[in-house]
Amino acid sequence: MQPSPDQAPETAADQREVVLERHDDVAVIRLNSPDRLNAATTRNLTDLVAALDACDADDDIRAVVLTGTGRAFCAGADISGGGDTFAVDPGQDTGNPPPDTGGLVSLRIFRMTKPIISAINGSAAGVGVTMTLPTDVRIAADHAKFGFVFTRRGLVPEACSTWFLPRIVGISTAVEWTVGGKTILAGEALERGLVRELLPADEVLPRAIEIARELTRGTAPVSAALTRQLMWRMLGAPDPEVAHRAESIGIYTRGTSADVRAGVSAFLAKEEPDFPDRVSDGLPDLFSPELLPSLPRRIS
Repeated sequence: MQPSPDQAPETAADQREVVLERHDDVAVIRLNSPDRLNAATTRNLTDLVAALDACDADDDIRAVVLTGTGRAFCAGADISGGGDTFAVDPGQDTGNPPPDTGGLVSLRIFRMTKPIISAINGSAAGVGVTMTLPTDVRIAADHAKFGFVFTRRGLVPEACSTWFLPRIVGISTAVEWTVGGKTILAGEALERGLVRELLPADEVLPRAIEIARELTRGTAPVSAALTRQLMWRMLGAPDPEVAHRAESIGIYTRGTSADVRAGVSAFLAKEEPDFPDRVSDGLPDLFSPELLPSLPRRIS
């Protein structure tokens, strides 16, 4: 990860607020200000986006794990500045409200071409929990607590959470958790589907790396990227014909690829595939109507 403009290149890793680590083909992005419970600032959220960019640009990285240093995952926004913490100036040119920084993080995760797993090593509140919603898998420490506390601070939910949360836990639970702003214990988070697994804190990161490898072992990187896009984008599709159109473009464009030849040949030879196509060479646009303007409604 490149240092942010106000960060000296020689800054030691343990002094950076966002650290990018490599575990072979799995990248670990670590929120790294444990003295502040990894509280979010504009700077470290910007650095988080830069780390995500770096992971997506590296073909040798197959999956990403997001975690925190210390006893918390992320305590939410750093409110040490007091009541004006959330007061921002409108855009100088337009006068419009500036984009929510947490939303920029969530949208960047949504657009990832690699699977991304949240290893929630401790409590997560505010943007600390909403930034995990667009990740593909969330696992957590068995002592973790969660809080969508916005109404208790005079705010509204952010980081695109009003889109993601109801799709994950259902509308009733989403309203209960966000309007009431209550503390959610790990057991309830598991029961209602916010997280997939609960583990002792020291086992969360190794398990997340294991899941990352389960998602990528023996799979074609380009196909994995396109499949992830299809799954997330189809959550907002009005009907299955939208999925049919996008999948048809995917089958058409992938059907003659070097990856398909490699995958089929390896299967027939009972060998591990070696997929040559690279995500960095570009992905086909599965959602462009120009690529497939019309489809028959039935097989003739």
